[in-house]
Amino acid sequence: MAETEEPQLYLVTPPEIDLARFPDLLARALDAVEIACLRLDLASRDEDLIARAADACREVAHARDVALVIADHVLMVERLGLDGVHFSDGARHVRKARKDLGADAIVGAFCATSRHDGMTAGEHGADYVTFGPVGASSLGMGNVAEHELFDWWSQMIEVPVVAEGGFTEDLVRSLAPVADFLAFGEEIWRADDPVARLTHLVAARG
Repeated sequence: MAETEEPQLYLVTPPEIDLARFPDLLARALDAVEIACLRLDLASRDEDLIARAADACREVAHARDVALVIADHVLMVERLGLDGVHFSDGARHVRKARKDLGADAIVGAFCATSRHDGMTAGEHGADYVTFGPVGASSLGMGNVAEHELFDWWSQMIEVPVVAEGGFTEDLVRSLAPVADFLAFGEEIWRADDPVARLTHLVAARG
């Protein structure tokens, strides 16, 4: 990625959402800034709840030409009309998902801080690799994905790289030149005004 390019934005849903209120909040967030991809990433394993959330998020996202991927539930992608899947456990399922979903689906993989896992995911057909957390976050195992990892990846590997987890304005400024995407989730939804927080973080790109 060229140093002068601004990273695109990737939004991750909260782990729990109120379907009576969240679609409106999501719509305001997507209208406030240009988001390339939305990930439905719920803590629940209730398939009916996930399906209803996916329907609500898909309606909002697709109306704004925003791709919607789902975390881990690869069997739901085609059934619910989603754009792809994001695996939270690295590269292990990427090859099969690419084969099952076809070339047009989005397949991504969270690889924590592991270059090796990231490269394996790319070799197996991932459209992007996510490293994180980049700051204080419940994501991953507690190890922080440092600037050097993104700098190395952006120079050496062609697969797009996503930075995720625990963003502050300073981290946005630091990682914007070396990441293809910045993913915002808990750091905005926990704010009193998530849309305002998102806007402030996005403005820090430069």
